[in-house]
Amino acid sequence: MDEETKNKVILHGSFASPYSKRIEIALKLKSIPYQLVQEDLNNKSQTLLRYNPVHKKIPVLVHQGKPISESLCIIEYIDETWRNGPHLLPQDPYRRSKVRFWASYIQSHLYDVVLEVVKTEGEEQEKALTEIKEKLSIIEKEGLKEIFSDTNGEPIVKNETMSLVDIVMCTLLSPYKAHEEVLGLKIIDPEAVPGVYGWLNAINQTDVVKDVSPPYEQVLEFVRAFRQMSLSRS
Repeated sequence: MDEETKNKVILHGSFASPYSKRIEIALKLKSIPYQLVQEDLNNKSQTLLRYNPVHKKIPVLVHQGKPISESLCIIEYIDETWRNGPHLLPQDPYRRSKVRFWASYIQSHLYDVVLEVVKTEGEEQEKALTEIKEKLSIIEKEGLKEIFSDTNGEPIVKNETMSLVDIVMCTLLSPYKAHEEVLGLKIIDPEAVPGVYGWLNAINQTDVVKDVSPPYEQVLEFVRAFRQMSLSRS
């Protein structure tokens, strides 16, 4: 393997995927040059299927010719392989376990229910919205003090301090303003969950998130199209 191939980093991803976006954030935080291969999710490339034969999904990171799949696993690989830039997982084992726990909690309990709010209407939508508010309340009351234990629970986020849990939260909920505009609903209530509200806005103000985020109008267009398509199928 020549030196260029050995050091090459390729990301198979998609504009619309939060899982793909989180890998881009991690790579940029570490200042790692990479090639982005945009996959058509309705017509996946043979390369992607060969690299991820189990789930056949994006994202897939290819480094030194070897594929790594599943976004949380990829981020840990990036953090352990490139020691430059911020630590995406704390060095202290206890704090690292807390970051992993809350990243997993947010991914497991928020992503699907946010999609439900966008995809449905009426009672189904109300039920999903209530569930979001319940989960955000748990993060507000229990999560923030553990995630930001070194800042007394105050959500302070900068490029140099961004961690795995910030990245996961960002890629699942940072477009909340576009969701609220399209749906005509309040998803993140600054009075009910001021800490979560401040956390998301701090994340969105970081240079790296601004760099990977598409224009607001493009996000609006995507959310509208996704909602219309989902409602037409129901």
